[in-house]
Amino acid sequence: MSTVTFLAAVLIAFGILGVIVPVIPGLLLVAVGIGLWSAQESSVAGWTVFGVSVAVLVLGTVVKYALPGRRLRESGVPWITLAFGGLLAVIGFFVVPVLGLPLGFVLGIYLAELLRLGNHPQAWSSTLAALRAVGLSMLIELAAGMIAAAVWVAGVLLT
Repeated sequence: MSTVTFLAAVLIAFGILGVIVPVIPGLLLVAVGIGLWSAQESSVAGWTVFGVSVAVLVLGTVVKYALPGRRLRESGVPWITLAFGGLLAVIGFFVVPVLGLPLGFVLGIYLAELLRLGNHPQAWSSTLAALRAVGLSMLIELAAGMIAAAVWVAGVLLT
Protein backbone atom coordinates (compact mmCIF):
# COMPACT_ATOMS: atom_id res chain seq x y z
CA MET A 1 0.00 0.00 0.00
CA SER A 2 1.43 3.35 -1.02
CA THR A 3 1.63 6.37 1.27
CA VAL A 4 -1.00 8.21 -0.79
CA THR A 5 -3.40 5.26 -0.58
CA PHE A 6 -2.90 5.13 3.19
CA LEU A 7 -3.45 8.89 3.50
CA ALA A 8 -6.59 8.60 1.36
CA ALA A 9 -7.88 5.83 3.64
CA VAL A 10 -7.25 7.99 6.71
CA LEU A 11 -9.06 10.96 5.15
CA ILE A 12 -12.00 8.76 4.18
CA ALA A 13 -12.18 7.27 7.70
CA PHE A 14 -12.09 10.73 9.29
CA GLY A 15 -14.71 11.87 6.80
CA ILE A 16 -17.05 9.07 7.79
CA LEU A 17 -16.38 9.89 11.44
CA GLY A 18 -17.21 13.49 10.55
CA VAL A 19 -20.76 12.48 9.72
CA ILE A 20 -21.23 11.59 13.38
CA VAL A 21 -19.09 14.43 14.80
CA PRO A 22 -20.59 17.55 13.19
CA VAL A 23 -17.43 19.66 13.65
CA ILE A 24 -15.53 17.64 11.02
CA PRO A 25 -16.52 18.24 7.35
CA GLY A 26 -17.46 14.61 6.69
CA LEU A 27 -18.30 14.11 3.03
CA LEU A 28 -15.81 16.76 1.97
CA LEU A 29 -12.97 14.76 3.56
CA VAL A 30 -14.20 11.60 1.85
CA ALA A 31 -14.13 13.39 -1.52
CA VAL A 32 -10.68 14.85 -0.86
CA GLY A 33 -9.31 11.43 0.12
CA ILE A 34 -10.68 9.76 -2.99
CA GLY A 35 -9.53 12.68 -5.15
CA LEU A 36 -6.02 12.46 -3.72
CA TRP A 37 -5.87 8.76 -4.53
CA SER A 38 -7.29 9.34 -8.02
CA ALA A 39 -4.72 12.04 -8.76
CA GLN A 40 -1.91 9.74 -7.67
CA GLU A 41 -3.40 6.82 -9.61
CA SER A 42 -3.78 9.07 -12.68
CA SER A 43 -5.65 6.51 -14.75
CA VAL A 44 -9.06 6.22 -16.33
CA ALA A 45 -10.08 3.77 -13.60
CA GLY A 46 -8.90 6.13 -10.87
CA TRP A 47 -10.79 9.10 -12.26
CA THR A 48 -13.87 6.96 -12.88
CA VAL A 49 -13.82 5.94 -9.20
CA PHE A 50 -13.53 9.62 -8.28
CA GLY A 51 -16.41 10.61 -10.59
CA VAL A 52 -18.73 7.90 -9.33
CA SER A 53 -17.83 8.67 -5.71
CA VAL A 54 -18.42 12.40 -6.12
CA ALA A 55 -21.76 11.70 -7.84
CA VAL A 56 -22.79 9.52 -4.87
CA LEU A 57 -21.67 12.21 -2.40
CA VAL A 58 -23.50 15.00 -4.24
CA LEU A 59 -26.67 12.92 -4.51
CA GLY A 60 -26.40 12.05 -0.81
CA THR A 61 -26.00 15.71 0.09
CA VAL A 62 -29.06 16.72 -1.94
CA VAL A 63 -31.19 13.94 -0.45
CA LYS A 64 -29.83 14.71 3.04
CA TYR A 65 -31.45 18.15 2.91
CA ALA A 66 -34.51 17.44 0.75
CA LEU A 67 -36.04 14.42 2.48
CA PRO A 68 -35.77 15.48 6.15
CA GLY A 69 -36.77 19.04 5.23
CA ARG A 70 -39.94 17.77 3.60
CA ARG A 71 -40.74 15.66 6.65
CA LEU A 72 -40.24 18.66 8.93
CA ARG A 73 -42.56 20.80 6.81
CA GLU A 74 -45.16 18.02 6.92
CA SER A 75 -44.94 17.88 10.73
CA GLY A 76 -45.22 21.68 10.98
CA VAL A 77 -41.77 22.47 12.41
CA PRO A 78 -40.62 25.86 11.01
CA TRP A 79 -37.06 26.57 9.88
CA ILE A 80 -36.62 29.19 12.61
CA THR A 81 -36.96 26.43 15.21
CA LEU A 82 -34.06 24.56 13.65
CA ALA A 83 -32.03 27.76 13.46
CA PHE A 84 -32.62 28.37 17.18
CA GLY A 85 -31.66 24.76 17.89
CA GLY A 86 -28.46 25.22 15.89
CA LEU A 87 -27.63 28.42 17.77
CA LEU A 88 -28.05 26.74 21.15
CA ALA A 89 -26.04 23.77 19.88
CA VAL A 90 -23.08 26.04 19.12
CA ILE A 91 -23.39 27.74 22.51
CA GLY A 92 -23.75 24.35 24.20
CA PHE A 93 -20.62 23.08 22.46
CA PHE A 94 -18.56 25.74 24.21
CA VAL A 95 -20.35 25.55 27.57
CA VAL A 96 -20.25 21.76 27.90
CA PRO A 97 -17.56 20.35 25.59
CA VAL A 98 -18.71 17.56 23.25
CA LEU A 99 -22.05 16.79 24.97
CA GLY A 100 -23.19 20.40 24.78
CA LEU A 101 -23.70 20.22 21.02
CA PRO A 102 -26.55 17.67 20.98
CA LEU A 103 -27.93 18.88 24.33
CA GLY A 104 -28.02 22.48 23.13
CA PHE A 105 -29.69 21.44 19.90
CA VAL A 106 -32.46 19.53 21.65
CA LEU A 107 -32.95 22.26 24.24
CA GLY A 108 -33.03 24.94 21.55
CA ILE A 109 -35.66 23.13 19.51
CA TYR A 110 -37.77 22.43 22.58
CA LEU A 111 -37.62 26.02 23.85
CA ALA A 112 -38.41 27.49 20.43
CA GLU A 113 -41.37 25.16 20.03
CA LEU A 114 -42.55 25.80 23.59
CA LEU A 115 -42.54 29.54 22.88
CA ARG A 116 -44.27 29.04 19.55
CA LEU A 117 -46.88 26.48 20.60
CA GLY A 118 -47.34 27.33 24.26
CA ASN A 119 -47.63 23.86 25.79
CA HIS A 120 -45.31 20.99 26.64
CA PRO A 121 -46.95 18.06 24.78
CA GLN A 122 -47.02 19.85 21.43
CA ALA A 123 -43.51 21.28 21.91
CA TRP A 124 -42.14 17.85 22.79
CA SER A 125 -43.88 16.29 19.79
CA SER A 126 -42.29 18.89 17.49
CA THR A 127 -38.91 18.33 19.16
CA LEU A 128 -39.11 14.60 18.50
CA ALA A 129 -40.08 15.24 14.86
CA ALA A 130 -37.06 17.51 14.44
CA LEU A 131 -34.76 14.96 16.07
CA ARG A 132 -36.05 12.21 13.79
CA ALA A 133 -35.40 14.43 10.77
CA VAL A 134 -31.85 15.19 11.94
CA GLY A 135 -31.24 11.47 12.56
CA LEU A 136 -32.52 10.65 9.07
CA SER A 137 -30.24 13.31 7.63
CA MET A 138 -27.23 11.80 9.40
CA LEU A 139 -28.13 8.30 8.19
CA ILE A 140 -28.41 9.50 4.60
CA GLU A 141 -25.04 11.25 4.85
CA LEU A 142 -23.46 8.19 6.46
CA ALA A 143 -24.84 5.94 3.70
CA ALA A 144 -23.46 8.26 1.00
CA GLY A 145 -20.04 8.29 2.67
CA MET A 146 -20.00 4.52 3.07
CA ILE A 147 -21.07 3.91 -0.55
CA ALA A 148 -18.36 6.30 -1.81
CA ALA A 149 -15.82 4.53 0.40
CA ALA A 150 -16.93 1.15 -0.97
CA VAL A 151 -16.52 2.44 -4.54
CA TRP A 152 -13.01 3.60 -3.61
CA VAL A 153 -12.11 0.26 -2.01
CA ALA A 154 -13.31 -1.53 -5.14
CA GLY A 155 -11.18 0.83 -7.23
CA VAL A 156 -8.11 0.19 -5.07
CA LEU A 157 -8.57 -3.55 -5.31
CA LEU A 158 -9.15 -3.52 -9.06
CA THR A 159 -6.21 -1.28 -9.97
